[in-house]
Amino acid sequence: MSKVLVSDPIDQAGIDILSQVATVDVKTGLKPEELVQIIGEYDALMIRSGTRVTQEIIEAGTQLKIIGRAGVGVDNVDVPAATRKGIVVVNSPEGNTIAAAEHALAMMLSLSRYIPDANASVKRGEWDRKSFIGAEVYKKTIGIVGLGKIGSHVAAVARAMGMKLLAFDPFISTERAEQIGCQLVDLEVLIQQADYITLHIPKTPETTHLINTERLAKMKPNARIINCARGGIIDEEALAVALREGKIAGAALDVYEAEPLGESSLKSLGQQAVLTPHLGASTTEAQVNVAIDVAEQIRDVLLGLAARSAVNIPGLSPDVMEELKPYMQLAETLGKLVGQLAGGRVELLNVRLQGELATNKSQPLVVASLKGLLYQALRERVNYVNASIEAKERGIRVIETRDASIKDYAGSLHLEATGSLGTHSVTGALFGGGEIRLTNLDDFPINVPPNQHMLFTLHRDMPGIIGKLGSLLGSFNVNIASMQVGRKIIRGDAVMVLSLDDPLPDGILPEIIKVSGIRDAYTVTL
Repeated sequence: MSKVLVSDPIDQAGIDILSQVATVDVKTGLKPEELVQIIGEYDALMIRSGTRVTQEIIEAGTQLKIIGRAGVGVDNVDVPAATRKGIVVVNSPEGNTIAAAEHALAMMLSLSRYIPDANASVKRGEWDRKSFIGAEVYKKTIGIVGLGKIGSHVAAVARAMGMKLLAFDPFISTERAEQIGCQLVDLEVLIQQADYITLHIPKTPETTHLINTERLAKMKPNARIINCARGGIIDEEALAVALREGKIAGAALDVYEAEPLGESSLKSLGQQAVLTPHLGASTTEAQVNVAIDVAEQIRDVLLGLAARSAVNIPGLSPDVMEELKPYMQLAETLGKLVGQLAGGRVELLNVRLQGELATNKSQPLVVASLKGLLYQALRERVNYVNASIEAKERGIRVIETRDASIKDYAGSLHLEATGSLGTHSVTGALFGGGEIRLTNLDDFPINVPPNQHMLFTLHRDMPGIIGKLGSLLGSFNVNIASMQVGRKIIRGDAVMVLSLDDPLPDGILPEIIKVSGIRDAYTVTL
């Protein structure tokens, strides 16, 4: 039975799901060296923000198949190291969306109406109304940096409160921004025009200290900034200086460059700064949601299924995954087949999306094709995570093409591989009910379902050849489940595809090639 280690506090609902398929050990507060010592026993690791999964830990996790982060970010996981090892890394991109958005809005209102300081004043026995004259958000301009799910929800609520919406997001279209109710502008314009700026972007080399001394100087004197995204997007020292000098009116932070927050000049800024200890996802509902979401993904991976929200599988968002899942199985099957036909040392793989399939994303199908192509060499060590890396390290060049004009089927996939046995191609399509069919082999039309054990021959189309091959296989006690011939012209070249009940015995291929009219023969195991 699989084993799962839970190294941070996780809601019991998640643990209950994991317990259906695995032995679950909950060991929180482990030191890095302690985690390194025990991680080799486990097939999966479930964490929150408290555990930092370093390359050393990943290298020690010799059985790890998946690392699940119960939250939005994975900045505490060395994703490249996990990818190289073929370990799936998943998170819960939507589990705490509402909680994070609501916290950002609460921080904005708290900052505007001085709620934390007013609350503390009353509890001290004071009744000082004049010191807490705030500002309304109605008809003010809010600048939203990042229009993902969280930023979009903030936009919807802010719009309902009567605010004017500006947004900066280089990855979203103008049309989508307008649907949300935002005017899409450059970051510099947003900085200069917004009364409130709220950040909803990941921390990357490009976004580190995005809000710095220069940009703070361009903000309105009455502007306020909120960061409930990731620490480090704002230069905290520059922010403290801007607040002390009155260059901006206030800041509300839930995340920091170093957590927990140690010595910081932000702590001495009084009602100009609202500081909370990374509470964006800290609601009862969010904790249950992310625990269930990630636990279900770990369960699925341990059962051999795909994860919905893997962050290190190229192009595989949950929506794309669901839409392309049948075609990914087709691509993997064709990859296994063409890889064995072309031989072990494949140098080139051409992946062509045909017909209606040509309008879909190609990257998931390329990854699935490579996974199948490399299966003979790597077996279970190749997966959707590391297939592209393994192919690159083996010098396999990949070409992606599309041809919507080929309409033999609603959508079909064509793979061509060049390897030690020459260049071979195979085409496949999905029939009713999602059944996979092989529709073309080395430019010969066929129509057969894939089988675990298959024999392909290239031969001259001539009387008696089928009978001769059948007799030969019978003499070796090989039973034929089905057989089909594909040809272009009568008595020209042809291919024969045989589905077998058992693998071919050793030494039979040379005997098959000796049959008069057969030029070559290949066996494939799927």
